[in-house]
Amino acid sequence: MAPRRSARIQGASSSSSSSVGLGTGSSPAPGSAAVRSSSPPSPLAPDSPDLSSSDSGSDFEDTLRLRSKRGPHRVLRQCPVSKRPRRREPSADRSSPAASNPEQNTLFEAVRSAKIAVETVVDDWLETYKQDREMGFLELINFIIRSCGCRGVVTLEMFRHLQNSEIIQQLTEKFEEDSAEYPLSLGTQPWRRFRAGFCELVATVVRRCQYSVVYDEFLMDSLISLLTGLSDSQVRAFRHTSTLAAMKLMTALVNVALGVSLHQENNQRQYEAEWSKGPGRRATDKLEALLEKRRELQEQQEEIENMMNAVFKGVFVHRYRDVVPEIRAICMEELGTWMRSYAASFLTDSYLKYIGWTLHDKQGEVRLQCVKALQGLYCRRDTAAHMELFTSRFKTRMVSMVLDKEPDVAVEVVKLLTLMLENMEEALTEEDCQSVYPVVYVSSRALASAAGLFLYRRLLDPRREAGREPSRDRDNRTFFRLLLAFFIESELHEHAAYLVDSLWDCAGPRLRDWETISALLLEESPTEADRQEKALVEILAASVVQAAEGQPPVGRGPAKKPSARERKAQVEERTRLTHCLIPALPQLLAKFSADAEKAAPLLEVLRCFDLSIYCTGRLEKHLELVLGQLQEVVGKHTGQAVLEAASHALHALCDPELALHGRGDLVRSRLTDQLADKFHQEVTELLQASSLDEEEVYSMAATLKRISVLFNAHDLTPWQLFQPCAQLLQRAVDTGEVPPQVLVPAITCLHFHILWELSRLPSTDVPQEQLQSLKTRVTSFCSLCQSCLSDVDASVRERAFVVLSDLLLVFGPQLPRDGREALAPLVLLPDAGLQSQLAAFLMDHVFHHACSHEELSATEDSENRIEELHQRRVLLAGFCKLIIYNVLELSAASDVFKHYAKFYSDYGDIIKETLNCTRQINRQEWAHTLLLSLQQLMTELLLQQGPEIRASEAFLEIRDLARRFSLLFSLHQLRNRPALLSMHKEGIQFAFQEPPGPGPGLPPLNLPFLEVLSEFSPRLLHPDKALLLAYLEKMCQERRWLAPRDAPWLSLVTYRNSLQPQEEGGSVSSRGTAPRPRPPPGSAAKRPRMDAPSERADSSPWPSSRLPSPALTSTALRGGPRPPLPRPPAWDPGSDPSLLRSSSLSSQRSRMKRLSLMVEEEEEEAATIEEESSEEDTPAQDRVRPPPRGSPSPLPLQRGGAGSTLGCPHPSQPQLPPQDRLQAIFDSTNLGIEDV
Repeated sequence: MAPRRSARIQGASSSSSSSVGLGTGSSPAPGSAAVRSSSPPSPLAPDSPDLSSSDSGSDFEDTLRLRSKRGPHRVLRQCPVSKRPRRREPSADRSSPAASNPEQNTLFEAVRSAKIAVETVVDDWLETYKQDREMGFLELINFIIRSCGCRGVVTLEMFRHLQNSEIIQQLTEKFEEDSAEYPLSLGTQPWRRFRAGFCELVATVVRRCQYSVVYDEFLMDSLISLLTGLSDSQVRAFRHTSTLAAMKLMTALVNVALGVSLHQENNQRQYEAEWSKGPGRRATDKLEALLEKRRELQEQQEEIENMMNAVFKGVFVHRYRDVVPEIRAICMEELGTWMRSYAASFLTDSYLKYIGWTLHDKQGEVRLQCVKALQGLYCRRDTAAHMELFTSRFKTRMVSMVLDKEPDVAVEVVKLLTLMLENMEEALTEEDCQSVYPVVYVSSRALASAAGLFLYRRLLDPRREAGREPSRDRDNRTFFRLLLAFFIESELHEHAAYLVDSLWDCAGPRLRDWETISALLLEESPTEADRQEKALVEILAASVVQAAEGQPPVGRGPAKKPSARERKAQVEERTRLTHCLIPALPQLLAKFSADAEKAAPLLEVLRCFDLSIYCTGRLEKHLELVLGQLQEVVGKHTGQAVLEAASHALHALCDPELALHGRGDLVRSRLTDQLADKFHQEVTELLQASSLDEEEVYSMAATLKRISVLFNAHDLTPWQLFQPCAQLLQRAVDTGEVPPQVLVPAITCLHFHILWELSRLPSTDVPQEQLQSLKTRVTSFCSLCQSCLSDVDASVRERAFVVLSDLLLVFGPQLPRDGREALAPLVLLPDAGLQSQLAAFLMDHVFHHACSHEELSATEDSENRIEELHQRRVLLAGFCKLIIYNVLELSAASDVFKHYAKFYSDYGDIIKETLNCTRQINRQEWAHTLLLSLQQLMTELLLQQGPEIRASEAFLEIRDLARRFSLLFSLHQLRNRPALLSMHKEGIQFAFQEPPGPGPGLPPLNLPFLEVLSEFSPRLLHPDKALLLAYLEKMCQERRWLAPRDAPWLSLVTYRNSLQPQEEGGSVSSRGTAPRPRPPPGSAAKRPRMDAPSERADSSPWPSSRLPSPALTSTALRGGPRPPLPRPPAWDPGSDPSLLRSSSLSSQRSRMKRLSLMVEEEEEEAATIEEESSEEDTPAQDRVRPPPRGSPSPLPLQRGGAGSTLGCPHPSQPQLPPQDRLQAIFDSTNLGIEDV
């Protein structure tokens, strides 16, 4: 029987509608006459897409089904797309390799090996197809099936007698689900190469067949019909692979249609040229040949249009809203390709609407492909001219995507807006541009650079004015004036370094015009130009630093290692800027030395110079001028920033490697002599006088501040400043008459003096006199600082605490290590009084209040509050370092750990890092410290509220803190086992300690602590739970407490239930009397499988923070019978149904597997720091829960040799009585647990 054309292909043209607005769901046939007409596009309506296409059974994205009113349903004059034409009888010759061995596909092996050119592979296949088109087509479709990861093949018998839906059904049944991976889901290099080869083969097949085979009414019709059916499968691998093949097929057809269109235009021109000749000169035969060629081309165009329309309506319209984001991204990427290559047919509103709708997709990769597709349309003026209606409809969305949560998407959106700015001048208003300008200050450098280019093209480009003659000097002056106007008037940010870095890629040559910047700064300017001068100085300093260092500012990405070429360019640029700015810097300092805000950036410029040029370039005169100006700046100012800049600049000029460092040393000596003489004189007057006036206090404070800043970078110990500063500090401690503005820099000077003395000591053969002198100074200074911890002034207290914590760390136990054993006498250990005073300081000045972020932003003086928070974080970090480096006992950390939950927003990162570090020091002591912090909170609560605390909010906060602590034991259970057992034993003893509650028959006051302790029970192994339960009963029997189930004893019942294994089908107590039900360990990380695809995680209205699994969505057949679901067993109210679904055999297997993993984990040689940040934020419904009751206990854990067991006796050993077994489990020789 001769093959007939597919009914779908035949009815495609008749079912296609005319061009409509963006609010309709139907699209015209690609390349139709209505599309190619010169009539303007219809208005875009903001309606929702018509999603009434037949797509039942597919796992589409439910959130994309917009609820809009639909018009009356129209029956399309089109047969089902999954049908394919009947096949004719086979020929006699069947010698193809695919027939002899259907599982061996030469196309797949050739593409996967990538050893043969794709053109050669396609040519060989084409020869096979021309000999027997059925066998050739079989080889092609089996290649696609094999590319899906399916081992099934389409045989010749299936091809003749079965429809596409039946073939796909059989392939689905044969699909192996052992692995969730398939070729397109793999990201390794061979499979990425296979994906590229797969796409190239599909395109090459169409390109090689475009003149004959593509119109044979068999290959393309059958292939499109099969791909349409596969793209509607519920198997993700089928749907993904067939959609990619269909979209690449459509792209190839678009190229063919474009070629046919060009041939038609050429034919029309030839016909018109021949017709324009006179009647006697016309060639009738040529005209008839041209007319025949025109009719042939028109038929080919109609054929291609029908094929494209079938692919578009059969695949694209359904798959652009698929549940899998990769499939949606493929559709958007190829749609952009069609619009760019064949704008006459596809650049219409009825196709642009799909991109506009998908701009709201929740997956970043889909939005990214939409934006890239739009970039290809806005990059040319001819295509951008057809985008007015689309721009007016979706411009608001595109501008808002500048703040997209995905940085890659935001970068491409800013580039898209830049293209719109260049090719559609009136498209973006000033309000739209104002949304892009602040992006130049974001932390992402790629996004900031893209915004910098937008800003430069919109505001800063001097050549944007038409008809202006180019001039480098005038253009750069104009650029800097425009830049200053934006920087000052926008008031977006105060750091010029980020603005300079954003403009560095697009306006770097202008920013490196040092001559123009210097000339602008040295010009006479009016008084009101002070802000412009300050801003220009900051821009100059930031540009110099960027050019000299070649790295972005702090906070904008990690520093990258420059290449050899970049290093060479960086050295050349540094040399050039040094030659340009050396003559101008003394003049700039002379002009702005009185202004600290301008002098500090100029001194930063000096540090970026190649200072050797002062000597090699014979520029000593300029060096003398700079040193003089530097000394003048130090004498004029007392600000911290300008003094630090001057100190660092002087340190660079005093580098011993410089040939002219002697001149810097001379200036430093002169400056220090002046300051030291003045300070000695003022100290003498202060110690002798009974009171000081304000001028004397200000003068001494200014002198001490200059000395303390210089002391940070320069060794000033030869000037003997320790004794007068110590006298000042002693006077302040004794009488309290020294002002704080004098006392704070005095403490700083003493601190740096001791550190410089320590650095000057040799590592070996240290004189005992020097050691004893330094030891005496350190001891006396620490004693004075300890006295200052109770000072009334906050700045004095905080400075004393910081200095004291630094000195204790420097002179701690690690000082004599690494070949410095001679410095052992200098080790300084804090006594108990100092430790308690440091902890009390934290309680009074760090953990004294909690200011939420809402209150912080609502306060008027938010900047000061942020600064105060930063200072408190510094204080806490100093205390935590003392604990981590063993200066303070580990138990001192309980004062920090107990505030972990309450102050998590302010100090959570610091406390968490301290928890991780101290755990590596000693797990036993660390667990004891955690328990101690909970006991302290419990005791404080009992003292405040009395025995009735179970229902109080503070008690719930203690339980929440215990739950957070328990998460730290989630990994490495065998390694944490002794610590957990010790914690439970000490917690039970704390809960049962005497005296009991007031009155007979009442529980102990600390009994509610058992509820806190129950938060750690899920981390115990099952043998340990049984032993702890026996120990608990023993404690109750010794005290003759029967623990009735009354309200006062509910804490004991809750803890007991947390230690008992739950029985299957058994009831579980309520929230107040028992811990929350938890799934078995084997299924702790699994969720119940959803029956409906719409309930998958991908269908959530919120963006997903985890990568989607490449697993197959389902292999169930649509319309087929479903097996009946088993009836769940009966369960009591309050029990978890998910706990009843697993049989005892599977539960035992999961426990044995978990046990083997624990044994392997115990045998690891080195401990690793676990990351629990993600687990701490896990919602309550996702937490790990204990196994159900009645589940089989795991096997006993063997420790040591064959005769050593833990928790259960060896079969060859005699059975011990329960009391002895309890004593053995808590014996310190086994677990290292000491009795309390």
